[in-house]
Amino acid sequence: MKILGVIPARYSSSRFEGKPLKDICGHSMIEWVYKRAKNADIDELVVATDDNRIFKTVKKFGGNVVMTAKNHQNGTSRIIEVINKNEYKNYDFVINIQGDEPLIDIESINILANNYRNEKSEIATLKQEIKSQKEIENPNYVKVITDFNGNAIYFSRSVIPYERNQNEDFKYFRHIGIYGYTTKFLNKLKNLKEGVLEKIESLEQLRFIENGYKIKVLETRSNVIGVDTEDDLREVVKFIKDKGIKLE
Repeated sequence: MKILGVIPARYSSSRFEGKPLKDICGHSMIEWVYKRAKNADIDELVVATDDNRIFKTVKKFGGNVVMTAKNHQNGTSRIIEVINKNEYKNYDFVINIQGDEPLIDIESINILANNYRNEKSEIATLKQEIKSQKEIENPNYVKVITDFNGNAIYFSRSVIPYERNQNEDFKYFRHIGIYGYTTKFLNKLKNLKEGVLEKIESLEQLRFIENGYKIKVLETRSNVIGVDTEDDLREVVKFIKDKGIKLE
């Protein structure tokens, strides 16, 4: 039973070009992500990129990196290319680690890895409780609801469920976009029919549900600070300086 962590990293971005190479307290963002994720309980970690500048940067700090095609529509398809390379064909489970979360929490990766070791979930992801009404109503915060077994019923940018009858004990959860998949599922993914709900919500994971797959949703208490803009980058730099965080 072997688990691979993959960090998809591309240079081009409509919102923040060159994001993986942005400097954070003397280290590139991709170095922060890689070196923190390297401490997780997985068997191997690799950066998957389509850009020679990112490739050289990862090599320079001693990381494991592979070049992939430029025409991938998303990180998941880039990962599928990786697991079909000869050196990565013997892995059973893959964790998609976001390349724009320089303060990624190792426990979040371990939750997914340990779930596969114990339960063999075909697809697994994370959720986190949200209490702020502003965040609950924010369409940029994807909400998720689950069944009694912890499998996703639905993901939405809207508030779900609609509280016709108020329940003071009900908790709202935000979806945290880190995924673990079996390699068997990933190699079937390209043949899945594109979903109507997926198109409406612009959420790829709805394709899995519409095609009849179960998504295990596990709770994490880790706070995630993603970087989508220059403002986000400044916030992360300030947080690192204020907390005195060092990159080992």
